[in-house]
Amino acid sequence: MAYLVHHFLRDTARRLPDKTALIAGKVRRSFADLDRDSDAIAVALRERGVRRGDRVAIMLENSAEYVTAFFGASKAGAVYVPVNPSTKADKLAYILNDCTVTALVAPTALARTVLPALAEAPSVTSTLWVGPVVPDCAGAASFAEALAGAATPGDAGLIDHDLAAILYTSGTTGKPKGVMLTHANLCAVNRSIAEYLANTADDVVMCVLPVTFGYGLSQVVTSALVGFTLVLERSFAFPADTLARMVEHRITGLAGVPTLFATLLQMETARTADLSSLRYLTNAAAPMPVAHIRRVRELFPHAAFFSMYGCTECSTRVAYLEPERLDDKIASVGRAIPNCEAMVLDEDGNPAAPGVVGELVVRGANVMRGYWNRPEATADKLRDDPRGGKRYHTGDLFYADAEGFLHFVARKDDVFKCRGEKVSPKEVEAVLCELDCIAEAGVAGVPDPVDGMAVKAFLVPREGATVNEAEVRQHCRARLESHMVPRFIELHAELPKTESGKLKRAVLAGTA
Repeated sequence: MAYLVHHFLRDTARRLPDKTALIAGKVRRSFADLDRDSDAIAVALRERGVRRGDRVAIMLENSAEYVTAFFGASKAGAVYVPVNPSTKADKLAYILNDCTVTALVAPTALARTVLPALAEAPSVTSTLWVGPVVPDCAGAASFAEALAGAATPGDAGLIDHDLAAILYTSGTTGKPKGVMLTHANLCAVNRSIAEYLANTADDVVMCVLPVTFGYGLSQVVTSALVGFTLVLERSFAFPADTLARMVEHRITGLAGVPTLFATLLQMETARTADLSSLRYLTNAAAPMPVAHIRRVRELFPHAAFFSMYGCTECSTRVAYLEPERLDDKIASVGRAIPNCEAMVLDEDGNPAAPGVVGELVVRGANVMRGYWNRPEATADKLRDDPRGGKRYHTGDLFYADAEGFLHFVARKDDVFKCRGEKVSPKEVEAVLCELDCIAEAGVAGVPDPVDGMAVKAFLVPREGATVNEAEVRQHCRARLESHMVPRFIELHAELPKTESGKLKRAVLAGTA
């Protein structure tokens, strides 16, 4: 029999029915509760015309309703399509039309965004509203009333090769593309994650990342797989409140991004709070400066720190660094996760020698099927592997050291030349973040009539600190080649980022 994503929840609900699965604000749900509620949503979707392979979009904040809708869509045999609640009407309409969504789950509070989009998306025949029903759309229904249903959905007839999700990329270069992930993809990668994190049912994991983002979704799926309690926060907008709940719930695991950790490092209360329960921390989405990793380890000396690398096209995870190797490999993101192969290729497409920079390619059960309705983009990224099958070309520059540990260098698109020499923004940012006065740093190339491009640094000062530009440049000159030293420096209260915490480098460079 095929094993599907929602089977994780079904099996854990049978094994640990009364165990707390989810804490979302004041709402608590056991695994049995989530299993029953998602059954009801699956039946409601089926009754409203959703069939095997249809797309169901979910546009909610982190909440019990989101988790319920995700598993409900899967049980209905549908393909889950996440939409960030901050998405504007035109982009929402684009996504709904691009993958011909059949049903949408959305909050009443976003009706002013949702209704104009629905007017442009004729494929949507049903809308489940979380909150009062908005009648001015086809197939309007109440999420709460759907939950009241007691029926159990029949088998949708899926196999693990069927699509489980279409995750849209951020679209920094043109229209966003829908990454097609199968049940086999999501099951395989989340089993690997739970294995290397050594998750058990005793864990209590906090997720402040949006579950519309693959890294956030993986917390939901691994919770259902393992049976640990997931504490789901709306966001990290109020760090002091989040920190208090970490203490209250005796958190054992925290999934973070560089922005989150940079904020924690500035919080005096993080140094005094009782976080002795914390077993591990993970970082993904973007590389974390080595200086920040060291400070986080000092802040949480008893917690294992996992540096990770992933991308949406590889079900969000490719590599991780074992915490016990952090002392001698701190600048690395480790090696491939279980059941995955990651390799650096040189400019001729051959395996690169140790220390030689090339493009990272990935092969394994985590690799996407392709981009929805984008055969040319799919063919560009999924290419034949000499051993059979396909491998994904990430577009990221890496090198592997003599032991095979992977080191991120830059996105191909981020690298620019100054005085004819290549500049990797990440390398400059890492050096800038070594300074105690700097909380965050972003680097971009800006046009220059003499050098072609000049290095510009955008700095967020640490709270209460003063940034001296002369000292910043002196530090950089001591650590970097001359063409990498920032010519321009600007101070900012914050840096522009995507919903997933990645730096919007094109915005810094003034090209977006």
